[in-house]
Amino acid sequence: MLKGFFDKFKNKENSEEIEEIKEDNTSLESLEENIEEEISDNIEELKENIVENEVEEEVQEEKIGFFDRLKKGLTKTRDSISSKIDLVLASYQKVDEELFEDLEDTLISADLGVESTMQIIDELTERVKLNRIKNPLEVKTELSNIMKEKLKNSVESNVLDIQKTPKLILVVGVNGVGKTTTIGKMASKFKNQGKKVMLVAADTFRAAAIEQLTEWANRAKVDIISHNEGADPASVIFDGISSAKSKKVDILICDTAGRLHNKKNLMNELNKIHRVIEREYPEAEKETLLVVDGTTGQNAIFQAKEFKEAANLTGVVITKLDGTAKGGVIFPLQVELGLPIKLIGVGEQIDNLMEFDSDDFVDAIIN
Repeated sequence: MLKGFFDKFKNKENSEEIEEIKEDNTSLESLEENIEEEISDNIEELKENIVENEVEEEVQEEKIGFFDRLKKGLTKTRDSISSKIDLVLASYQKVDEELFEDLEDTLISADLGVESTMQIIDELTERVKLNRIKNPLEVKTELSNIMKEKLKNSVESNVLDIQKTPKLILVVGVNGVGKTTTIGKMASKFKNQGKKVMLVAADTFRAAAIEQLTEWANRAKVDIISHNEGADPASVIFDGISSAKSKKVDILICDTAGRLHNKKNLMNELNKIHRVIEREYPEAEKETLLVVDGTTGQNAIFQAKEFKEAANLTGVVITKLDGTAKGGVIFPLQVELGLPIKLIGVGEQIDNLMEFDSDDFVDAIIN
């Protein structure tokens, strides 16, 4: 009987040990699962971080590549502005009134415009006194900051937003400024960004304008709407809008006659085109971009003033900045006339039509 009691107690003890072992095994399995899950989560997080880092590196490389191309394209302007500023500052032992006068002459000679230059120099004089800057070489940093601020604060935005579609871009400008080439580059640029683009050849007065734009449409592999030479520009745009609607085009880019003829005729022609656009395409986001040749300097300002009075300009495209030392013309266009610089051309290649960034621009011509 005693033996039976001990056997029963032993069996109970064994049973409890077995249950404990089972519980330990369950805990161990649960621990292993938790560890596996944690390792899996860490691996996924590591993968995500690697992808994010790769994307950041690609963006950074793209940014560096973009800036290098910009800086290279603005070499002549930088040589005209930065080197002269350095020469002025290096010739002074102290910061005085004569230094500011020499800087003022340098900026005006670089086509920054009298009004823009005076604003910049006045602000520079105040900051130098406020910050008690004594070393002439330190003046350049303040000058660079002020130039960036002047460009930024003069307009709401320099961005040519193509995300809101459908979008209609009316392109104006005199003959010879690179208007047709700019339209072709824009078409290629927007198409590469995944947009469906169509061109409208509404410059029906200039011989070969239609053929040139057709060639660019073929190169960019986008559709084009055109009539015969001498046709009514508004009717061509009417047909372009109808086609864009039926084909669900994202961006419709319309060329116009490049003539600075009688201002009244120009205004009448553009008003007729605008009436057609508003009537037939009210849902479209609209831009009217003026194309000017950067090599013409102050003449570009005259053209901008004329077109600003004749058309509701929303921005400016400056071409051929790589071939001129007159890139400072951006300041009077944006600071004095209040016209946002949307795109700049700094080379003949199709990817040399770049979005304008005021900070990058000033860094490229000053630093």
